[in-house]
Amino acid sequence: MNTGKYIFAQMVEFLPQRVFDGFVIKYAGNKYVKHFSCWNQLLVMIFGQLTNRDSLHDLIVAIDAHSQKSYHLGFGKSVTRSNLSKANEKRDSKIFEDSSYYLIDIARKKRASNDFKIQGKVYAFDSSTIDLCLNVFWWAKFRKTKVGIKLHTLYDITTQIPAFIHITNATVNDVSVMDLIPYESRAYYVFDRGYVDFKRLYNRTKHSAYFVIRAKKNLQFQFPQMNPVN
Repeated sequence: MNTGKYIFAQMVEFLPQRVFDGFVIKYAGNKYVKHFSCWNQLLVMIFGQLTNRDSLHDLIVAIDAHSQKSYHLGFGKSVTRSNLSKANEKRDSKIFEDSSYYLIDIARKKRASNDFKIQGKVYAFDSSTIDLCLNVFWWAKFRKTKVGIKLHTLYDITTQIPAFIHITNATVNDVSVMDLIPYESRAYYVFDRGYVDFKRLYNRTKHSAYFVIRAKKNLQFQFPQMNPVN
């Protein structure tokens, strides 16, 4: 019989818990918490992702099936639907956002290479609409009978890792999120035609960055007169 650590427990050992605890202290995530800490919450949600749970109820059912292993998996003494839903609702999401960006930064450095022929980083920016249940996520208004959110992602093409992620209601115009992108000097940014806004695109040049975008069919433009070179 195997008496060693569970595979899930071995996997989460790679997570920098001290760094995560620093973010928890910064945002007072464990204030008034007695049993179900932010770290427990993180591991439970990771478990839900890795086991492809479809809902909070589905996740709790899976955890209850392993209730005797709950402590050794890092979930704490007990996990209930009530304390998990309250934690997800009330705790500051910046704890997990800052932790994610910390891990993304490590991953991008590990994946960095000079194999790409273009000098400078290359990013692609786009959004994905995620449909949600109207009865549960009533606040994410989209249409009369439909709700959802948009996941705006800046994708590092070289490392194949997202460099920036922003979540909004599905009604938010994609173009407006261009103002939030952290632009880097001498980097290339690739946009779809839905992002044609030359005032915002010109802002890229102010940061000494470049952009590539698909033109709309009705685009009106003219070439400037260039003086011949002697």
